[in-house]
Amino acid sequence: MRQIAGGDITPKNVWLAESVLDILTEFRPWLEKYPGLVPVIIYTYLRVIVDHTGQIFTNLRQRESEFAASLLRDKWSECMVIGRDLLRLLQNVARLPEFESLWRDIMLNPSILAPNFTGIQQLLTIRTSRKFQISRLTPDMENKLVFLTTKVKFGQHKRYQDWFQRQYLSTPESQSLRCDLIRYICCVFHPSNELLCSEIIPRWAVIGWLLQTCTSNVAASNAKLSLFYDWIFFDPEKDSIMNIEPAILVMFYSMRSHPAITATLLDFLCRIMNNFCSTHTEQVRSGIHKSLKTILEKRVLPSLQPLFENPKLDKELRALVQLNFTEFISTDAPLKAEDEDGMNKEMTGLDMDEETNHFTVENNLSDAAFSDDEDDVVDRNNHEERGFHPIRDPHRYQSIDITEHLQQLDGDIRDYAMQLQEERSQEDQCESMDHLMQSFVHEAEEYDGDMVAVLALCLCQILIEEFNNNIFPEEVDDESLEESIGTPLFVMLRFLSATPEESPSRAPLFQLLGEMYMKQPRIGYLLLYFLKIGKINDERMQTYRDFVKSLESHYTLESCLVADMKICEEDDIRLFTFLLPDIYSQFTSVCVGNTELLHMVVSTIDGSQLQELICQILQGNLVMFRKESFLKVLNASLEWETLEQYFLWQLITAHNIPLDYMMPILPKLDYHSHAEALTSIMILLKQDCPSSDLLRPILCRECKKNDFFTVSILNYWAQEFEDKLAELIYTQFAKVNSGGGTPSKKRHRPGSNSKKDVPTADQILAHLDHMRQICRNISLLQHASVQLALQQAQQTANDTQKTKFSDLLALAEDMVDLKSMRVLRGLPGRRAAAAAASTSSKTSGKSRKLNEESSSESSSSEEETIKPRAKKRKKTNPVDDDSE
Repeated sequence: MRQIAGGDITPKNVWLAESVLDILTEFRPWLEKYPGLVPVIIYTYLRVIVDHTGQIFTNLRQRESEFAASLLRDKWSECMVIGRDLLRLLQNVARLPEFESLWRDIMLNPSILAPNFTGIQQLLTIRTSRKFQISRLTPDMENKLVFLTTKVKFGQHKRYQDWFQRQYLSTPESQSLRCDLIRYICCVFHPSNELLCSEIIPRWAVIGWLLQTCTSNVAASNAKLSLFYDWIFFDPEKDSIMNIEPAILVMFYSMRSHPAITATLLDFLCRIMNNFCSTHTEQVRSGIHKSLKTILEKRVLPSLQPLFENPKLDKELRALVQLNFTEFISTDAPLKAEDEDGMNKEMTGLDMDEETNHFTVENNLSDAAFSDDEDDVVDRNNHEERGFHPIRDPHRYQSIDITEHLQQLDGDIRDYAMQLQEERSQEDQCESMDHLMQSFVHEAEEYDGDMVAVLALCLCQILIEEFNNNIFPEEVDDESLEESIGTPLFVMLRFLSATPEESPSRAPLFQLLGEMYMKQPRIGYLLLYFLKIGKINDERMQTYRDFVKSLESHYTLESCLVADMKICEEDDIRLFTFLLPDIYSQFTSVCVGNTELLHMVVSTIDGSQLQELICQILQGNLVMFRKESFLKVLNASLEWETLEQYFLWQLITAHNIPLDYMMPILPKLDYHSHAEALTSIMILLKQDCPSSDLLRPILCRECKKNDFFTVSILNYWAQEFEDKLAELIYTQFAKVNSGGGTPSKKRHRPGSNSKKDVPTADQILAHLDHMRQICRNISLLQHASVQLALQQAQQTANDTQKTKFSDLLALAEDMVDLKSMRVLRGLPGRRAAAAAASTSSKTSGKSRKLNEESSSESSSSEEETIKPRAKKRKKTNPVDDDSE
């Protein structure tokens, strides 16, 4: 049963759940003989039922529900040992028909289940054994999670988290697994003092990552409740401080780097005090206050003032905190200077990535410290619990009673609004909406701002189903797209779009839509969707532009567009991808080069959506980059996740962006920290031939022992373009040899191309020396042009360079006779004489004479002719050249 993973609806996992259910159903009498096995089975199946919500799982979910409900009624006394988690899991399924009567008995008639059962308060005071929390993680998953929390240093954790997310948290269904992970971290894994004082990633950081990467609003609410569940009925005499420590530290350490996480957790904590359970409000409030007092007593934090009086919190939240935690704000001692400095240093230090150090701890599960059963108080609640209302999803309009608001409307508008509310057929609703819009336009002059706001509120409530359901069709064709906009909301949008720009009716319509937009932001991307497929004469989406202009002054086209696309991406990634080509083409100045929008794209799409976007690019329908903002995009992308960067480079490659656009960023890229960008650039370079503009930034990279970027691309080019690469290297040496290994001052003079970095002699020699050490085939270093460059470098090198690159420069000395003869055979006239002089000078040991003779005969044209003629050379064995 432990191998039945939560948040996993792959065929293999569903088959396992169904097969075990078949065994348990068939051998029910045998099962009832083992009371210790019953609660584990109940815990497992109550957990996985919530994952089987799709239409294809209807039969399985019904069988699981009937089995679990029946076993609970028959063996309630045995199941009560689960404790608080039993209530949490039942709240997840309480609305299923099979559990409705059971839930009603638990709440209203508890003794019917067992004589010794008095109600939910009794259940909430029973501690849940850690074996139940462990059972919801597969052994492999637990092993990797423990490795993350006991072996990985803070600052080096990103790659491990990325890997864990790819393996276990990459699907929409896996969002529900985050609750299991958070409960395990809070209640099962309690690190020792030695581990707490080490550089290992702390528990709160892992939980913060799980919260930050959660993309489902429902799963996020459940995850937050999972984090705070031990606070609700906290008893200092029975419960461990380790259970509540991660939540307070997540809020505290997120204040600077992720203030939104701190704000949403504080808001959640305040709201569950009154909304968790109306019949036990005082017990919940008392438990949370006891938690905070224990946190202060145990010095988890020296003070709560930096958290509760954080200036980054908005006014409403600060007022809410003040209302619920008055005693802590008013009675806390002022934060001491040394405490504040210490916390600031700690917070600053935790944001830094540290260098890799040697691990002294062995990799095995025994290193982890696990809580004893008496310390295991774990639980998580669900947003569907009776009496509990989670934090409002800002994108979804909550259902309200609009009876009184409808009465505030006048005349035909009220009649049509009520008619729209009562109609059940979509066709009749569309007709009512059309009449309503016509009446509103005719009576708009009689309506003030307050009355428009009332009408907007009523329409948002009446159309709530349209806002809360995805409208994008599963199978996309002209017919399905047209059908998707055949609803009352789109009748309203069509009425607006069809109104001429010069018509006075347009302003009140925008006012009404703006009021609705403030209450239901989904209108923004739904308007974009309608303008794309509505077959109206608005190719530039001018209606959307005018709508944004009609809003308050602080709304800009960029801010609205990005916000609307963000909501669209959270609601329906397929619709988001569908809109992108039009968004980029119609709002080019806003979208192209917008790193926030681009990051939104690469962070949410999957492989099939990436393919769809690339197809649009190749068809010429989508352009996402332009030259002037391209480097800004690349710099911003260096902080993104690995998969996000690789998706970005796939899009860049599809655009056929010249390599010259991206080369300026090359010298700043670190081989380990920026592996994604370097790998992608390396592949693009591999497909091109060497040139001066490409070689220059490559050689400008700092040469490091474990950085193989430059040496790899040089070695690859040497196999295909040896002559050309050798000439380019010689040219680079020629630009710096006159300055003794420093860049020529000529390029700094006014009018010169000072923007292009020129590599120093040290950098060129370092990369060639690295190539000599790493690559087996060093025929490039034996090329005549490179040999001449090394000879010149030897003549102009200072003592430090001669010592540092002695082996490389000696390579030129050893081969000088053979190389000079090869040059002689191909050089007539004065070129042969110069080469002969070079050979004579070299063999007699008079190195300075070569420089004098060469300089006496040099001219600008002769300096060019001294380089060997580019030709295809047969690769030679370096051992044969040195056989003498």
